[in-house]
Amino acid sequence: MKIKVAFILITACTVIGAGYLGRHISFSQQWPLFEALRTTASIIFAVVGAWFAIIYPERLKKSFKGGKEDANGSGIHRLFTPIVHSTAILASVLIIGVFAPLLKEFDWIILHKVFFRGLSYGLLVFLTLWQLITVVYSLIGPDMVKRYTSRQSTTRRAAESVLAPKKKE
Repeated sequence: MKIKVAFILITACTVIGAGYLGRHISFSQQWPLFEALRTTASIIFAVVGAWFAIIYPERLKKSFKGGKEDANGSGIHRLFTPIVHSTAILASVLIIGVFAPLLKEFDWIILHKVFFRGLSYGLLVFLTLWQLITVVYSLIGPDMVKRYTSRQSTTRRAAESVLAPKKKE
């Protein structure tokens, strides 16, 4: 619990600090970073989607055919998390890309552009940190496969050691 609170405080301070320090960074300089974030979110979405299809092909088939899902669905939920997060990040960047040029047309926004640059940069840092966490979450799929394979290998070796004929001395 303490780690979670500390993480939230550090993230909030980082975002607020970035917003304050980013007040003088023009949106045209920020936009390539938003585009990179959009690309990263798209890649994570695709990679985790592929892991989904590789690890749970039968469950995906049942989902689309309306079949019943078995009770042990914890892994699929953990794997689904980065997809949801990347979708939210991707949607945020797409919305920013559409509305930012429109907001530049309002005199009140132009009059307070330093504030809005800081707000934009803080949002960029927040979305980037969120994407970084999502990248870490996306490693769950390969880790699940690795652990399962390791467990199978250990079980096989244990069975072979018990069932192997003993040598006469």
